[in-house]
Amino acid sequence: RAGVADKADFREQDLFKTDLSDASVITMYLLPEVNLQLRPSLLALAPGTRIVSHDWDMGDWQPDRSLTLDVPEKAIGREKLSRIHLWWVPARVEGRWCGPAGRQLDLRQQHQVVQGLLTAGAQRATQQVVGRARGRALELLGAAGSLRLQAVSDEQLRTVSARGTGFAGKGGWTRVAPTHPCPT
Repeated sequence: RAGVADKADFREQDLFKTDLSDASVITMYLLPEVNLQLRPSLLALAPGTRIVSHDWDMGDWQPDRSLTLDVPEKAIGREKLSRIHLWWVPARVEGRWCGPAGRQLDLRQQHQVVQGLLTAGAQRATQQVVGRARGRALELLGAAGSLRLQAVSDEQLRTVSARGTGFAGKGGWTRVAPTHPCPT
């Protein structure tokens, strides 16, 4: 009736053997331990894939958004509530990146939470950065400004906007080996 039959695919298959790589949205109503077993496969999906779960979370992979709904007629559970959780699979940005004008960005990542160190300038001044990856978008904040990046591929980032000391400069970022220094 909604005219979306050609946009949805329903399958009855083994959850842990099914290839989910073509999915852009995955909806789940699974128990927490099953979500945790499935989590590595979900995190390996293309950045930006949306995961929606009814009632159950994914442990330390915190949802990007949650909504609690009153459901007075809900038959299961003591609370008459349903929680809907949404995650965007984050781009994998952990590692060292060389950017415009010799800038170096060393990032650590826990799911969508990113933190690291930006090194810039002739004096190789450093500043701590923190941020979030939401799909292919990455926003970093430091004491002296902000940097918005877009993951073009696993090896390339593109500057979307940069404001503040150390962040200025348009251009691309390339992933390099962690021991490889960026040219100054």
